[in-house]
This record gives sequence, C-alpha cells and structure tokens, in this order.
Amino acid sequence: MSASIASAAGPRIVSMNVCSDQLVLSLADPDQILGLSRFSRDAWQSWAAEEARNFPRLSGGAEDVLLLKPDIVVVSLFDKRATRDLLKAHGLHLVEFTVPRTLDEVRDQIRAMGDVVQHPDRADAEIARLDAAIARARAVASARHYRVLPLERRGFVSGDGSLINSLLTATGLSNAADELDLGASGFASLEAIVKLRPDFILVSEAGDRAEDEGRAFLLHPALERFYPENKRIVLPERLTVCGGVMLAEALDRLTEELQRVTR
Repeated sequence: MSASIASAAGPRIVSMNVCSDQLVLSLADPDQILGLSRFSRDAWQSWAAEEARNFPRLSGGAEDVLLLKPDIVVVSLFDKRATRDLLKAHGLHLVEFTVPRTLDEVRDQIRAMGDVVQHPDRADAEIARLDAAIARARAVASARHYRVLPLERRGFVSGDGSLINSLLTATGLSNAADELDLGASGFASLEAIVKLRPDFILVSEAGDRAEDEGRAFLLHPALERFYPENKRIVLPERLTVCGGVMLAEALDRLTEELQRVTR
C-alpha cells in the first residue's frame, strides 16, 4: 500500500457491501471507518448490525462516498459496476472482495482485510479463533458422521461449492445434498427430501410461523412429521450469509445445536 493511501493512523475506509462491513468492523479501528453500506444495520443480514449503528450509513451511490474522500473503498463484485467505475474515475482506491465459498477462501479474505486496514495481527487472531471453533465442532460432530441437508425457503438446498458445504465437511458432517445430484445448489421437491431421509435438516430459523409461501415449505406437515424441532439444526442466516469472522460464532452455534439434537 502506498504512502499516499496509508496515513500514520491507518487508512480511512468506506465499505459499500454488507459482507465487507463486517470484516471492516471486526478488524479496523473505529476512527478508520468513515461509512458502511446501506444494509449494514440489517440484523437479518449482518452479524454486526448493532455495532454498525455507531457509523454513518451510505446510500449505495457514489455521491456520498466522494464527499467523504476515503483513502480506500471496499466493494464487492456484486456492487453496481457503474458505481465502481465512477469512483475509480474520480481517483478513489477500490479494493474488491468476492463471496467466499470455502473456509480457505474465508481465511484468505480475513488476511486480505487485515492488510487493507493495516492490522494483520487482528486478522491472525480472528483466523485462530475460527480454527478453534472448527476444532470444537469437529470434536462433537465427527464421531457419528451425520448426514445433514441444508434446506432453505421453497426447498432450496446448498451443495458442492457453497460455504455451508465447506462448514459441514470441515466438521466431519456429510452434506446430504450431494445425494440429490443438484451440483452446487438447486431446488429439491418435498418428495425427494422425505425420500432422502437425512439425519437432520439445517435451517436458518426455528418457530412455526410462515410469513409467506417460501417459509411455508419448511413447515409442511410432511417435513414437520419427519423433522420436528429435535431433527432441525438452526443456524441464523446472519451467521452464514457472509464469509468472515462471524463463522467462528456460526460453528460454535452448530456445536451447541448438535449437542441439543443428539442428547
């Protein structure tokens, strides 16, 4: 990083994506953070939503970013191309992050953000915390090799190439989606899920309220019969939607859930 970008106190940073928000909040000093994405305070998407309330929320466009004059703008490849191009045209330094699909990619991104905010020691500590959480989950999960089906709204399942798949395999669990021949991901019918008979299904929320048809799929009487509360592992979406330091908490929650459903 050039001297023009890095000040003595560390670069001043804007994050335009809810996933990069959480990395920045975890690794940067508070006075380095000039602004966070418009979804940064959304508790459904962000593990750090409460902490994000301490910082300005951006509109998602280029104008307010240009007014802040940050040293670095952290973006995702999913952010609008036109916005990214406009910021680059005005001479701002952009650092682009992709969506990680494996735990190794998560570690790489934590290290990369540690370098961006000039706190690599904090990145190392977070990676060590993640690895310790993996070990705790493996100690509980690996002895039985349970078959777990990650199941979302409308019957969407995550297979090879998904972060959830990497989490499961790292802890010694088997992703039952592999048996559905859906590749990376896809929709499975209710009949196929019941026929598959995984040991557990993994869902993002508990409860018996269906606010729409997508959620209603998970509460279908057939699934409720074969997968009541003691056959459902609950991992809130905010812990898994982004790859980052929150995965340590996700893995500890997985450990707790496995202990609950197997006792």
